[in-house]
Amino acid sequence: MDPTAQAVIEAHYLPSIQYFSKLAHYPMVWIEQHEHYEKRSYRNRCHIAGSNGLIRLSIPLLKGKNQQQNIQDTQIAFHEPWMNQHWSSIQSAYGNAPFFEYYAEALGSLYQQPIHSLFQWNLKLLELLLRFIPLETTIRLTETYQKVLPEQIADLRNTIQPKSTHQKVDHHFHPVAYPQVFSEKHGFSPNLSILDLLFCTGPQAILYLEQSWVASPKTDGI
Repeated sequence: MDPTAQAVIEAHYLPSIQYFSKLAHYPMVWIEQHEHYEKRSYRNRCHIAGSNGLIRLSIPLLKGKNQQQNIQDTQIAFHEPWMNQHWSSIQSAYGNAPFFEYYAEALGSLYQQPIHSLFQWNLKLLELLLRFIPLETTIRLTETYQKVLPEQIADLRNTIQPKSTHQKVDHHFHPVAYPQVFSEKHGFSPNLSILDLLFCTGPQAILYLEQSWVASPKTDGI
């Protein structure tokens, strides 16, 4: 790993394993705080695995022109008890996972603390997840928006998307199989929220993240 390597990426809701593989690789990662919100992205949604298959969790936003709105101004809606619903879904999906009890109390407590800013909520969750998975990565917030980044900084913004048709080819990421709660029923489900890897493998999550990084990719892709 180049000790000077840097990357810029946006804040996601309970980010995917692919996202965390980037954090595990780059010694410094800048979280883009001056971007515009984009619909149908991981900014307000994540994927977990339940007994009946894939579960899509989506944070409701206040009605308005969220698209192309500054991410700092994008507000979460609380007209429905989505925090309780999301936490119940997480408990149902991972209550029997080997390491759920080690992380559940701290994570669950955040779902009792409403935060109206989508960006601040995602950042709060990321800070907690990085306590659970202590990567040797420095996380900073961007100071200004730069459409074109310096050559030495990898631009990962908008590269990891929920729909494969919108996602760029990532030759650096190779999902590594690990024991999952419902794998006997549904087979292995790759690249779910980092929660899946964390609850299923605990302290070994770092090793799986390191193994998922491909060091010598093709010349194209991210």
